[in-house]
Amino acid sequence: MNAPATLSAPANSGMDEETFEQFAEQLTRYVRERLVPAEPQVIADDRIPDAIVNEMREMGLFGLSVPEEYGGAGLNMTQYARVVNIMAYAAPAYRSIFSINVGMFASALKNGATEAQKAEWYPKIAEGRIACFGLTEPGSGSDSAAMATTAVPDPDGNGWILNGTKRYITNAPHADVALIMARTSKEALPKNAHVSAFIVPMDTPGVSVGKPDKKMGQSGSHISDIMLDDVRVPGDALLGGETGKGFVFAMKSLDNGRISVGAAATGYARRALDSALRYANERKAFGEPIANFQLIQQMLADSEIEIYAAESMMADVTARADRGENILVKAAAFKVFASEMCGRVVDRVVQVYGGAGYLAEYDAERFFRDARIYRIYEGTTQILQLQIAKHMLREWRENV
Repeated sequence: MNAPATLSAPANSGMDEETFEQFAEQLTRYVRERLVPAEPQVIADDRIPDAIVNEMREMGLFGLSVPEEYGGAGLNMTQYARVVNIMAYAAPAYRSIFSINVGMFASALKNGATEAQKAEWYPKIAEGRIACFGLTEPGSGSDSAAMATTAVPDPDGNGWILNGTKRYITNAPHADVALIMARTSKEALPKNAHVSAFIVPMDTPGVSVGKPDKKMGQSGSHISDIMLDDVRVPGDALLGGETGKGFVFAMKSLDNGRISVGAAATGYARRALDSALRYANERKAFGEPIANFQLIQQMLADSEIEIYAAESMMADVTARADRGENILVKAAAFKVFASEMCGRVVDRVVQVYGGAGYLAEYDAERFFRDARIYRIYEGTTQILQLQIAKHMLREWRENV
């Protein structure tokens, strides 16, 4: 039933392997020794300290996937996912602040930008300008036919005028630039050709940002609405210089975004399990550590098994991406499994902690709240299940 994988891009060797391994080792120490200890401050202030954001810029985290010739690190997908996985051991806000740059905005530039757009924006995001990705709207998420944001030709020039509202946009409150999806045709066209993508600096007149939404978890990571009121952008703001390609660019970028979410969920599950292991060995009941009790051991073992499975999926899908294969289905499958797995792991962790797991003074309840969003953003589990099934059925019919 499975057709041979099709090649859609040249293989990506990424950074020199020895250099990358040294970087990964240094990053792991930075996460454990700098970021994890700073989590109480991030939670209390609901923001990442400026000093840490600047350190992340200096480390090149905002330009991980930007080609070296434009000032980035030039990581391939395998290396990028490992960095996300390492970073995700700490509070999710740390990954969130740079992940849109490298997972979605840079991907959109790679897949669709003109050479002039790459020359302008790659260096900016590599140096630490913060990007956001404007797809979801109050009345549409995965339903692109219902997209209400419009882009019409500017009668006074060769540019465009954008109007509409984007909803739940990560990093919007402090972003420097947004990639905005807007309809350039009133009619819903086949293959979503009514959607185009525009690079919009956030200081453009007519762009405003709503108050950050209060969320269940992930303190320090911010989402809000973006309002576009007669926003005039030049003609070269149209990604790729061609209308009707926005949805294609968005979906290709979402492959990267879904791998990022899967890698993050896997890394955060590891953090939660490590916490449960420590607690189970320190907490005593009936005169011995609860780690000695078989049903506690079962929850720990089940969690380790599932994390290992997710890590294996991550290695496979990223290797496929680096070989240039079409990874749409595999990226969706990894994101679904890893996010659902993380939810199961953090639930077990609360159970291992027992009553203490329900108290705010322990990490378990924070892990539980933080992990819930992984099953929702970059495509809910249910939307991705439909997408996977649709491609399975299409592939079967083509091969009958």
